Amino acid sequence: MKQPSSLTKTADVRRGANLSKGYAAVFATVAIWSLPSLFMYYLNRFYDPWAQNFYRYSVACIAIAPLLLYQMHRGGPRIDMHAIRLCLLPCLPNVIHQVTQVMALFYMGPGVYSIFTRASVIFTALLALAFFPEERVIIRQWQFQIGTLLGLVGAFGVIWFQTNAQSHDRHIALPGLFIAFSATFCWALYGVLIKRPSARLGSIRSFGLISLITSALLFPLTLTFGKIDTPIHAGVQANLVLVISAVTCITLAHVLYYVAIHEIGVALSQTLQLLCPAIAMALSAWIFHERLTHAQIWSAAVLLLGAFLAMRVKPVATTETAENI
Repeated sequence: MKQPSSLTKTADVRRGANLSKGYAAVFATVAIWSLPSLFMYYLNRFYDPWAQNFYRYSVACIAIAPLLLYQMHRGGPRIDMHAIRLCLLPCLPNVIHQVTQVMALFYMGPGVYSIFTRASVIFTALLALAFFPEERVIIRQWQFQIGTLLGLVGAFGVIWFQTNAQSHDRHIALPGLFIAFSATFCWALYGVLIKRPSARLGSIRSFGLISLITSALLFPLTLTFGKIDTPIHAGVQANLVLVISAVTCITLAHVLYYVAIHEIGVALSQTLQLLCPAIAMALSAWIFHERLTHAQIWSAAVLLLGAFLAMRVKPVATTETAENI
């Protein structure tokens, strides 16, 4: 019987090491991306939506700068005015998403919002059909059709059966419903629009520009509608939480997610992201005593099933929905 050569053994060892690195990266990403809504919900006590997002993205921009400079030093696509214009358009829905997601947390708990944002997979696939003709073939597949229907029904149910804490009504206030849908739709739109800049510039360069432009757009909005001096009054603990949330949930998770995609593929990386709402809900129940109604639990199950079916059709079309948080 022929024994495997030393080169084959070395290749197997490397493949195993890369697979282990990929799984470590994806599970680290799942853990990190279970936290953003909890961080933002906590920071709402100290920061207004405008200031919170301006400072979170500014910290993330600073954190990604060393990686960006390292990649530029190694060569590759240039960052010029064309690259900036390419990244400017995705930043517009990103700014709206960042602000409205924080506003949505005044109407619902972080666990419910984390579940609802899984609907962005559905919205992204629908938008991809409009923006990218080559992806319109997926609309003929039954998984996509059923997944879209289940996802939209489940998403509406999760939000609609959220009780109104202010009036003790059985349903969420209509402004909260509109804000939550706007946040998720803009996130999906951003995910579609970032596809071409990311493909042309690479993940690190595109994210570096996105974080810089987003911060620049949020600055005048914070001066006009928010309180730019919030860090002075928020206290050390709140400011530390903001810095940790920016570095981990925006910068670190972004890098780890692309490591996971490279090592174990898009399909598995995307599927494991469905664990995030469950972890977020468990943490929110423990920390903030958030509870779901029976109708919300059933709606969440329908939503996650729909998102799973939609991702099974063409994972590449929905990869960008989780690129930045």
